[in-house]
Amino acid sequence: MPAPARHLVILSGGLDSTVCMAVAGRDSGPSPVALTFDYGQRHRTELDRAAAVAARFRSEHLVVELDASRWGGSALTDATVEVPDAAEPNAQQAQGEQAIPVTYVPARNIIFLSVALGVAEARDLDAVYLGVNALDYSGYPDCRPEFVEAFRRVAAVGQKRGVEGRPVEIRTPLIELTKAGIVRLGADLGAPLELTWSCYRAGPAPCGRCDACVLRAKGFSDAGLDDPALSPSVSTP
Repeated sequence: MPAPARHLVILSGGLDSTVCMAVAGRDSGPSPVALTFDYGQRHRTELDRAAAVAARFRSEHLVVELDASRWGGSALTDATVEVPDAAEPNAQQAQGEQAIPVTYVPARNIIFLSVALGVAEARDLDAVYLGVNALDYSGYPDCRPEFVEAFRRVAAVGQKRGVEGRPVEIRTPLIELTKAGIVRLGADLGAPLELTWSCYRAGPAPCGRCDACVLRAKGFSDAGLDDPALSPSVSTP
């Protein structure tokens, strides 16, 4: 009988969360539990990729349904809001202000971490892995170290495990890596990068123009590696 999982990974089917799966597997031995959110995102491709990644790691795959499209507020959940190309500055940036892009989903990581901590506590898991990054990223407020640290304090005071002195850890192994560093780490750990999807737009292939595509391409280029997900010989869901 396989050893029970000790860790949980919030798995989107993207590059960063898939590398997190590989790191969690390295750290714990048994395959981590994979937790994916079907939150009314713009397309289903990343959900299919998350399932494929979880299957590759032979992980239990939990999918939580949460329809954020009902309240909108993001280009990723509201089909009436266009996903901008990475080179397109918005009005705030044109005025010289620091702007949060329209692809930010209000409170997404707050909600994801809350559910993940609940699942981890219910399963008596030791840690939740989250693939946020504060270097090569889109400027989302819920990807910063201070956000993660605040949530660690919440887990310490708001959960039974926390008040008993053994809070569920929140681990962010990629938070200080460049995108190239994430790519190299994933390649070194044998993560199935060919299964991952980063593009904000739906389609048979990544658009190559949105912020996520541009950051991903830069990461592989800077790492000196070809993106295996773009290979025509790769079979993906």
